Amino acid sequence: MAAARSLILRRLRLAAAPSSAASFRPAAALQEALWGRRWMSSEDAKGSFLDKGEVTDRIIKTVRNFQKIDDPSKVTPDAHFKNDLGLDSLDTVEVVMALEEEFGFEIPDNEADKIDSIKVAVDFIASHPQAK
Repeated sequence: MAAARSLILRRLRLAAAPSSAASFRPAAALQEALWGRRWMSSEDAKGSFLDKGEVTDRIIKTVRNFQKIDDPSKVTPDAHFKNDLGLDSLDTVEVVMALEEEFGFEIPDNEADKIDSIKVAVDFIASHPQAK
């Protein structure tokens, strides 16, 4: 119980002062610690994601500017990196790195491995709260 209390108080950036079990009132302590804090609602979170149309346009522009794209007209919202654009796995890694730079956040390796087309990239980036 003490470890959980300490963890909660550290998360709230408050000093965890030792107390006896008899004087510890978790509900009152938590209420006091949280008083005046504003929590993000689901409505607030929805506004923080990027528009899919904007994401699609930025991804297409980024991929069209990639040096290994022979025919930029082939870069469409439905284009597959390997099948349609002729990119190999190393090229795909470079495209994902360019997308990370474009949108200002790091894509975890396990998610980056799944990005094999413009559509998958759009779906992932448009739903990511850190994308800028």
